[in-house]
Amino acid sequence: MRKEKPTAYPYVPNSVPTVKNQMLKEVGAKSVEEFFEDIPEKLRLKKNMNLPKPLLSECSLRRYIEGILSKNKTCQEYLNFLGAGCWQHYVPAVCDEVNQRGEFLTAYAGEPYDDHGRFQALFEYASMMGELLNMDVVNVPTYDWLQAAATSICMASRITGRREVLVSRTISSDKLSKIRDYCKPKIGIKLLDFDSETGQLDLNSLKVKISSKTAAVYFENPSYLGFIEAHGDEISEIVHDHGAICIVGVDPISLGILAPPIEYGADIVCGDIQPLGMHMQFGGGHAGFIATRDEEKYVMEYPSRLFGIAPTSVEGEYGFGDVAYKRTSFALREEGKEFVGTATALWGITAGVYLALMGPQGMREIGEVIMQRSHYAILQMSKIKGVKSPVFQSTHFKEFVVNFDGTGKTVAEINKALLRHKIFGGKDLTKEFPELGSSALYCVTEVHTKEDIDRLVIALEEVVE
Repeated sequence: MRKEKPTAYPYVPNSVPTVKNQMLKEVGAKSVEEFFEDIPEKLRLKKNMNLPKPLLSECSLRRYIEGILSKNKTCQEYLNFLGAGCWQHYVPAVCDEVNQRGEFLTAYAGEPYDDHGRFQALFEYASMMGELLNMDVVNVPTYDWLQAAATSICMASRITGRREVLVSRTISSDKLSKIRDYCKPKIGIKLLDFDSETGQLDLNSLKVKISSKTAAVYFENPSYLGFIEAHGDEISEIVHDHGAICIVGVDPISLGILAPPIEYGADIVCGDIQPLGMHMQFGGGHAGFIATRDEEKYVMEYPSRLFGIAPTSVEGEYGFGDVAYKRTSFALREEGKEFVGTATALWGITAGVYLALMGPQGMREIGEVIMQRSHYAILQMSKIKGVKSPVFQSTHFKEFVVNFDGTGKTVAEINKALLRHKIFGGKDLTKEFPELGSSALYCVTEVHTKEDIDRLVIALEEVVE
């Protein structure tokens, strides 16, 4: 019987049998199975991978991959009303033009001389974010809002010496999971109730659960469910009366029309700069920010890098670089308060370009447009029989919850039917918030026109009949 030759894939590294054998010889393993013997049997794949026969030309490989990619349906082809932390905003061309320049795209690490431009760009970004937030100190971006929120909570715990944090229950399940993972086992997380009619944080729940053990209270404004928290002043007053720190998560694109959190008592503000010039890119670009007042007790608890400006020995010349570098894990290594490695600095530069392009007037205008269009969508969807829009009787920004109990259909059924109209419906909240019934989180931004919203409403009317 003819023996089959081992398969080699030209575009799969190290699939040539002679190369494989040489690698095994170098590490002292007799077989691939022996090389992976430390991996438990239950985690191993017991069959061959479902790969096609070797594609021997680049042309054939490209055609095959393009065939797979063509199965995707994007927001260029479909009308998108999904948000929930990764939002479709317009990205000005200049943002992509700048962040793809070699000076920034490859500037991961180096010496002050070759990184000087990157340091300045990030200083300018932090300065503009500080102006938007009305706060003094803004860090070089973290991975995402999830990490920024978790790090803000850890900072508060170290500052107060306490190990309990209260979090509004309207937070997303993904973010809550990340916070709990990041903070355990040192910090306990307790949830605060919300008003079922308005969605607002339940002040009685806060008053009952807050104590001398509470390091901080974390809530978001606008909330994950889209409504604007109207009791920020009262929340922060209660928090401060108990010696705790008030942490507010915020969508920065809302700050052209909403008061920055510091104006209603926030001590630490965090969020995600994805709305500021970043494409959705299969669920991210994301980059988290943390902002505080310029007070030593806050500054020295930042684990991430902070860039500042200082005069050089040459009159009229300025340099840009790290502030209080010795507090970071780069300097302290294993003694660091939190480990910080790779940052999303490129996205900080991108957001800086976006903010410089928009300016205060542009940020105000885009906030107004988003508010107007989202409320138009709320109104039009409320006219559909069996649909409750919005679920919460509060003012909303960009996102809002819609309930479909009166239609007799599930969100999954409705979203599947909307796909036939080339529309991505709202995020299904059934598992995250079962108490809200058959509800979905819809998102409307500046990219949605009146015609887009009307098209959604017409499709929904047909789908729920």
